[in-house]
Amino acid sequence: MNTQAIVKFHELALKGKNRPIFIRRLVENLRVCLKDTDVQKVWKGHMFIGLTLPENADWETISNRIKDCLGVAKFYRATTVALNLSHVKTFLDSALKNMSFYSFRITAHRTDKRFPIDSRSINQELGAYVQKISGARVNLSEPDLEIFVDVMSKDILVYFNEIKGYGGLPVGISGKVMTLLSGGIDSPVASWHLMKRGGINDFIHFHSHPLVDTSTKEKAVELTQLLTRFQYSSTLYLVPFSSVQQHIIVSTPPSYRVILYRRFMIRIAEELAKRKGVEVLVTGESLGQVASQTLRNITLIDEISTIPIFRPLIGMNKEEIVGIARNLGTFDISTIPDQDCCTLFVPKHPQTRGHIGVVRSLEALLPVQQMINEALAGMEEKHFSFLND
Repeated sequence: MNTQAIVKFHELALKGKNRPIFIRRLVENLRVCLKDTDVQKVWKGHMFIGLTLPENADWETISNRIKDCLGVAKFYRATTVALNLSHVKTFLDSALKNMSFYSFRITAHRTDKRFPIDSRSINQELGAYVQKISGARVNLSEPDLEIFVDVMSKDILVYFNEIKGYGGLPVGISGKVMTLLSGGIDSPVASWHLMKRGGINDFIHFHSHPLVDTSTKEKAVELTQLLTRFQYSSTLYLVPFSSVQQHIIVSTPPSYRVILYRRFMIRIAEELAKRKGVEVLVTGESLGQVASQTLRNITLIDEISTIPIFRPLIGMNKEEIVGIARNLGTFDISTIPDQDCCTLFVPKHPQTRGHIGVVRSLEALLPVQQMINEALAGMEEKHFSFLND
């Protein structure tokens, strides 16, 4: 006998002729995130990925890493036994002694059809045996314990209740995006959604230091470190925004300042994205959540961008976003009090239905390119690696 982990995927299986490319990327990502663990080998099976483990493997660490590897739909810790049901029974006799359950189900699958007993007969034979040794009853719909038996070409894999992953696509398969990362709840969740669709995120954070303290910069660093566990390496660009805000505050009426702030953030992020070869921007905006996120104002903000802006949270409400943030672990960081560059200088009555003619006339009063260049000239660049943080 030896111990393995069996990793399964759903969406990747539907990719037709491109399936091997997606699976190779998932294998590579698993090797990266498990590099410093007890895993001895990561290998590709038929419609699954296998991990060879020593008997004393730190399963808690390994399972947490696998769960966070996007593209993984579910996985199991499995034991390999010889190609004979008598060996399966011997293993179950030992393994089930340490388990408490009142109902169970056997789920057998013959990957190799040369095995002389079909799946239904395996279910019946092993089900009767488990009933005999445990006294538990069979429950096909909601069992306390599900026992999986996969008949392979050279051996049989036996494993128990599955652990669910996040699914989606493996990070890196879809290219690179740049996320406008605030210190709030929404943008980290938005970036994670793009990771789940295979995108690698660069992060750009706007701050107003030295007009305010460094709390928002520190939060951006913490959030990037946490999110790096899903994509394994990250770059964070910290862009000073106080000069831009000072220009806007001196020259424009209060009600339009939020719209102008957002338009300049997009301009600066787009300029940086083009320099770095990134073709898409990502924001955490949700329709109608705040003044700058009304349908009219989002349209005004998009008007100055020449590259696509993705908003994966656009149709979600705050409760849904908070739920995901809690699950990811970003919520506690995002809710630390800070001096955010936008909220600090937001007027009491921001414009919710801005007019493009007014916005353009106000921006005509500003040295637009000079403001962009000054912001990028003061930018800091930080790099993060999952295994080194």
